[in-house]
Amino acid sequence: MLGWIVLLIVLALFAYIRLAPSDPARWHRQASVPGVETRQMKGGYVWRKPVDGDGRAALSALDQTAMAADRTSRLAGSVEDGQITYVSRSKVVGFPDYTTATLIDTEGGKLLEVYGRLRFGRSDFGVNAKRVKGWVKAAQL
Repeated sequence: MLGWIVLLIVLALFAYIRLAPSDPARWHRQASVPGVETRQMKGGYVWRKPVDGDGRAALSALDQTAMAADRTSRLAGSVEDGQITYVSRSKVVGFPDYTTATLIDTEGGKLLEVYGRLRFGRSDFGVNAKRVKGWVKAAQL
């Protein structure tokens, strides 16, 4: 009997992880870390690079790459808005990770920031850094 209870609890937890709604007001935002450099963070990764012109070509290339990625969908935003947030889910359990690409105005021009982070847990085991680096490389940024 105890085994069935544990199994039901685990299944309920997996269902919550898979079905929990994603609130754009919470996840559709740029990183809150200062500076221009790329950095690993607890549970996430921030990549930043200056881009040419208004930055929309770079953001569009990243958007095409992200939308071609497995188990990834757009949560909010658009190239025209200058900010897009994606939800990428793990293959087995469906853990959601959020990646936000933002064009930022600086004194030297536009900066493209790609901010990947987890929703559940404390460590992403480098998954967000790997995803962000892969998207950036595939988009040739």
